[in-house]
Amino acid sequence: MTAAENVCYTLINVPMDSEPPSEISLKNDLKGDVKLKTEALKKVIIMILNGEKLPGLLMTIIRFVLPLQDHTIKKLLLVFWEIVPKTTPDGRLLQEMILVCDAYRKDLQHPNEFIRGSTLRFLCKLKEAELLEPLMPAIRACLEHRHSYVRRNAVLAIYTIYRNFEHLIPDAPELIHDFLVNEKDASCKRNAFMMLIHADQDRALDYLSTCIDQVQTFGDILQLVIVELIYKVCHANPSERARFIRCIYNLLQSSSPAVKYEAAGTLVTLSSAPTAIKAAAQCYIDLIIKESDNNVKLIVLDRLIELKEHPSHERVLQDLVMDILRVLSTPDLEVRKKTLQLALDLVSSRNVEELVIVLKKEVIKTNNVTEHEDTDKYRQLLVRTLHSCSVRFPDMAANVIPVLMEFLSDNNEAAAADVLEFVREAIQRFDNLRPLIVEKMLEVFHAIKSVKIYRGALWILGEYCSTKEDIQSVMTELRRSLGEIPIVESEIKKEAGELKPEEEVSVGPAQKLVTEMGTYATQSALSSSRPAKKEEDRPPLRGFLLDGDFFVAASLATTLAKIALRYVSLVQEKKKQNSFIAEAMLLMATILHLGKSSLPKKPITDDDVDRISLCLKVLSECSPLMNDIFNKECRQSLSHMLSAKLEEEKLSQKKESEKRNVTVQPDDPISFMQLTAKNEMSSKEDQFQLSLLAAMGNTQRKEAADPLASKLNKVTQLTGFSDPVYAEAYVHVNQYDIVLDVLVVNQTSDTLQNCTLELATLGDLKLVEKPSPLTLAPHDFANIKANVKVASTENGIIFGNIVYDVSGAASDRNCVVLSDIHIDIMDYIQPASCTDAEFRQMWAEFEWENKVTVNTNIIDLNEYLQHILKSTNMKCLTPEKALSGYCGFMAANLYARSIFGEDALANVSIEKPINLGPEAPVTGHIRIRAKSQGMALSLGDKINLSQKKTSL
Repeated sequence: MTAAENVCYTLINVPMDSEPPSEISLKNDLKGDVKLKTEALKKVIIMILNGEKLPGLLMTIIRFVLPLQDHTIKKLLLVFWEIVPKTTPDGRLLQEMILVCDAYRKDLQHPNEFIRGSTLRFLCKLKEAELLEPLMPAIRACLEHRHSYVRRNAVLAIYTIYRNFEHLIPDAPELIHDFLVNEKDASCKRNAFMMLIHADQDRALDYLSTCIDQVQTFGDILQLVIVELIYKVCHANPSERARFIRCIYNLLQSSSPAVKYEAAGTLVTLSSAPTAIKAAAQCYIDLIIKESDNNVKLIVLDRLIELKEHPSHERVLQDLVMDILRVLSTPDLEVRKKTLQLALDLVSSRNVEELVIVLKKEVIKTNNVTEHEDTDKYRQLLVRTLHSCSVRFPDMAANVIPVLMEFLSDNNEAAAADVLEFVREAIQRFDNLRPLIVEKMLEVFHAIKSVKIYRGALWILGEYCSTKEDIQSVMTELRRSLGEIPIVESEIKKEAGELKPEEEVSVGPAQKLVTEMGTYATQSALSSSRPAKKEEDRPPLRGFLLDGDFFVAASLATTLAKIALRYVSLVQEKKKQNSFIAEAMLLMATILHLGKSSLPKKPITDDDVDRISLCLKVLSECSPLMNDIFNKECRQSLSHMLSAKLEEEKLSQKKESEKRNVTVQPDDPISFMQLTAKNEMSSKEDQFQLSLLAAMGNTQRKEAADPLASKLNKVTQLTGFSDPVYAEAYVHVNQYDIVLDVLVVNQTSDTLQNCTLELATLGDLKLVEKPSPLTLAPHDFANIKANVKVASTENGIIFGNIVYDVSGAASDRNCVVLSDIHIDIMDYIQPASCTDAEFRQMWAEFEWENKVTVNTNIIDLNEYLQHILKSTNMKCLTPEKALSGYCGFMAANLYARSIFGEDALANVSIEKPINLGPEAPVTGHIRIRAKSQGMALSLGDKINLSQKKTSL
């Protein structure tokens, strides 16, 4: 182990601007009172940690500080003796250390349990057998101390000494086994049992066999260690499973959540029997419901989702869908989102009815809850889940639609839009539900508050009203929504009425009034409202039009044209036909009149005028061609869109199932566990070891086909081959931190002292600790590790130098400047997906935009898009069908999310300039939008760097 890899146990902060004290002043302070001694000892520790030697202070500390009984000084002395060099340059133990050893022998017999316990902890860190040998009898005696703090630290000290110097205490396993049998304290038992697991597994199993029935009564810390032992034993020797699996089942009932979680995870790896999977899943669900911490809920949910990925376990989990839905009681949106997705993946024809009932109750609940910021989003999630259920199980649609239709009048436009989308799909797919949907739509039509939803509802009513009665109902509803017509005259009259409040109040029979312009207007009982309530009393459609939103008028004109043409084909009487068409034309004409007047807040646009005029012309002529376009081809377009969408969903589901299904080819080799090499036991990996590595940030990702090649790709050369010190770094990116493993080679024939790697960072990176200095022998090498924390997704640069002293040389320190290390943004960006509506919303919200001009040598549009996707880790949201074919230009939306939860959007607009010939490269722009400036700029830089395809 190199000096750089020695573990640092204690971090002591020191102000950088303070002047380092001299050795003489420190000697004087160490002879002073207790307060001065404490401060001086802290300074000595800091100086030694920074590479100073200070050999002259050793005897001073032994004479004046070691005999003191002050607890603070004793604690600091433990740190001092841990870091101070204890050997001479030739490797022999210093004579003074005998005095230190005697002092610690006395501390091990001290009446105060804190001093005894902390001394035992310190002994765990000693690596000199000569120092430990005289202390062994005192350490053994501590196993019988009355206080548990001393006993548990004595066990740890014996374990580390046995592991490092077995000859000092060869009977340690036997000693600890006897101690374990008679011990009552939970923490002492846990430490002793853990030592037996690692030192003598057979003795640990013997002890467990004697008390296997009492395991449930043990403390949770001991139960966790027992789970670990059973896991290891059963993996090493599968024949032992039957003996211990009952014990794991019992631990699922433990009162400690940690034990339940570990026991469930172990049970799944030991047995794939349906009963075991069910018990583990049930345990996970209980944990999610009972634990208050959302992070815990999300972690355990992930374990459930992992279980579902296994084809044989999926069926067991399908029976637990209703239990999983209990998790929806959690207020956190992320937990609810994952739960609904999991339930949707597990739903089958056996339990879909129950699922829908629960979801309907949840939807109704959200209506009664006082508005919370996440309530709207949760309602949206529920609507989408019900939508998916209805599409997959058409029988459910009839139960779901009446509940969801109520939400069309919701204030939250997003939830209402989702309901509308669902209704549109349902009315197209399920012919038998059309009358029900039209009836419900007419009921809620008047209450719709959002203009966007109103337009959608108009389209559905116009498209699917097929009977004479329905068409009449729609017309009545539209007249009701528009209010009194002609609109301009009635509004002018209303304003005139407001100027004369005494006339406004009279609610008599209809009477004629003269307006300011000298025209007559009929006043009905409807208009007799107080001026203050004018806005509230306006019918919805009239309100939209007066606010200047005439796009809804264009939509209304199309609807009127459709229902009028359909009415003509249904009713044979010429008089009724003409009457209906005239009414529809009157409505369109009055809207055109309103649009051209000065009453609305914004005048009508030319596009809307054209559309309404077109509809008027269509109704005046009633040609069969127009009838076909309005009443057949619109519906066919929707049908094509829905079938394409369904096909896409089926394709993605098929891909998912193909990923999950493990296919075994006829000529695949059969692996026998007894003959498998240790490194090949992928399914038998030690989960405890993996989780520990993950926690320490040392997860070994599965490398590419050639692991050496992929690792070498991340090696950066920092200095030249002719420099006195050669350095290269392996950059290991592990989510929120970067580990730099720097190899330093002394290429000179001199000894380099205080060889220090000095690093600095640019961007949102932060150096965690300063690497400690080394001494390099001639032509020697060493590895230095440095940790850098990452706070956000943007390109970062690490730069620095190596400084050193040459032994015997009187010159200043030498310095070798290192090349910059560029941290790639791609290590933090992962492809993700979102709906079109979410993409548009984010596009509108994000304020940072970076426009990159396409500058490439690629001549094919699709090839360029694939190249950009590959080099930026983004996912293309535009469906493949929309990108297929060739028309000389292409537009696509891309989306990705960073591990920090930041979203990145991109829009690719490219074309092939035909006038420049077939070999002309692609041209165009890529617009990137993100919430933070760093993300937008970094992605833009990445695209700029990788646009051109390099020829191999």
